[in-house]
Formats: sequence, C-alpha cells, structure tokens
Amino acid sequence: MGFTLEALNARIAERANASPDESYTSKLLADGIDRCARKFGEEAVETVIAAVTRDTSGLTAEAADVLYHLLVLLRAADVPLEKVLAELEARTGQSGLAEKASRKP
Repeated sequence: MGFTLEALNARIAERANASPDESYTSKLLADGIDRCARKFGEEAVETVIAAVTRDTSGLTAEAADVLYHLLVLLRAADVPLEKVLAELEARTGQSGLAEKASRKP
C-alpha cells in the first residue's frame, strides 16, 4: 500500500498553511477546534450508519472521511500523530482485554 496516514498527515500540514479561501483543511483549522471536533463527530456517525446498514462502499468512503477529520482534529488540538501511533504501539504488547482492564475507572 503506497498511501499512509503519515502521508495524509503531511498533506494536512501542508494545506494548513494555505489560505482558508483555497483550502478546506485550512478553513476547518481556522474555524477552531470546536468546528473540527463537530465535523469529526458528524463523519463518525455517518461511518456507523454505513456500517450498520451494511453499505460497504459508503463505509469505505466514510472511513476515509473519519481518518482525514481525525487528523485535522489532532492538528487543531496540537496532538502529533506520532504520539497517537506511539500509544497504539505501546498497547500492542498486551491483549486488548488486559489493556482495558489496566485502565483506571
């Protein structure tokens, strides 16, 4: 697979510096974290709907939207993708059930 989350993240970083009149990414970021979070939530709901209705092409498209909007939200919140990937990597050493049990309530 040639396309990666890192490549998408780099593209978002590049587009963040463009004029909001020329870039949807820049416009979202200029609108602030609340707008980015709402847009991510909207895309997440659409993804769930596509999944439960067994719309595989819709699910594919909505999942792409979720990944894009998650990366935009992380940028708006100043959370580097690398931190998220490091968190995921740290969790791979144990089962998902053990990891969930280790979290504080």
